[in-house]
Amino acid sequence: MSAKSICVEDNIGLVHACAKKFLSKGIEYEDIVQAGCLGLTKASKSFDETRGTQFSTYAVPVILGEIKQLFRESGALKISRSLKDLSLKINRETEKFLSLHGRSPSINELSEILEESRENIFEALEASQKPLSLTAVRDDKDEELDVPVDSEEEKISARLSIGKALDELDEIDKNMIILRFFKGKTQTETAKILGLTQVKVSRREKVILKELRAKLS
Repeated sequence: MSAKSICVEDNIGLVHACAKKFLSKGIEYEDIVQAGCLGLTKASKSFDETRGTQFSTYAVPVILGEIKQLFRESGALKISRSLKDLSLKINRETEKFLSLHGRSPSINELSEILEESRENIFEALEASQKPLSLTAVRDDKDEELDVPVDSEEEKISARLSIGKALDELDEIDKNMIILRFFKGKTQTETAKILGLTQVKVSRREKVILKELRAKLS
C-alpha cells in the first residue's frame, strides 16, 4: 500500500468532520462524504510535506472546496458577498505580486498579504463557476443548457500553478522564462541579460516549456 493511500485512510475522519457541517442542507450525507473523499484524495496527491505544513491543515480547505462545489452544482449553496469581494482582492494582489516578482504568490503569501486565513483564501479561489445559459430548440421545445465558462477564480488558480512550477526550476531557467514570457524580452535580449547565446536560449527554452507543460498537465 502506498504512502498516499495510507495518508487518505488515516485522515478519513477529516472528511466526516467537514461533512457534518453540511447536515440537513438538502443533500444526502453519503453524497457529501463522497465529495469530501474526492477532496481528501486530491489533497493527498498534491501535499508537499517539505513545506512544513501539517497535512490536516492543508487538506481541510481542499475537502471543504469539493463539498461546496457539490452544493453549488446542485444550486443549494449561494456564494456570499464577502467571498466574492475576497476573490476580487486576491485577483488584484496576484496581479501586483506577479508584476513585482515575476511569479504568482502562494496561498500562504496571499494569506499574509490580505491578512486572511488560508482556508478563506482557498475558499475564495474555489468560488462558484459562472454558468452561461443557452437556449436550444429540440422537438419544437425550448431546452435550457448550462455551459460553464472560465471564472476569475480559475484564472487565479492557473496562475498559482504556473508560479509553483516556475519555483521548481533552477535560477537561470526560471529567469529565462520570466524574461521571455512575463517581461516580453526577445531571445536575443534574454541571451544578453543572462550571458548566453541566442541559440542556447532558443534550445533551452523549448526544453523548459516542455517540462512546464508536463508539470501543469
